Amino acid sequence: MLELRPTCENCSALLPPDSTDAMICSFECTFCRTCVEKILNNVCPNCGGGFSPRPIRPKHDWKAGDYLGAYPASTTIKQQPVNFNLHKEFAESIKSIPPELR
Repeated sequence: MLELRPTCENCSALLPPDSTDAMICSFECTFCRTCVEKILNNVCPNCGGGFSPRPIRPKHDWKAGDYLGAYPASTTIKQQPVNFNLHKEFAESIKSIPPELR
């Protein structure tokens, strides 16, 4: 089950459960769309993978109790600001490789 982390790991932008700006890698590292596109170049600074939009958990119990009320979003903030110089060097070597081929 996704944690639905509440903020961008880099800039601390709020990313509530219904945010369409939340992006995650396969390890659920969570960043805002602006950081992913303008700073990270779609390269996760933690694993080197790419990002996808984070799914939105339904607010209402449409079926079988699988909704935000039964499975609330995390309130734990994971703040790991990116060292821009180190990330730029790291990302330069792999950003041209599509995430599915990394």
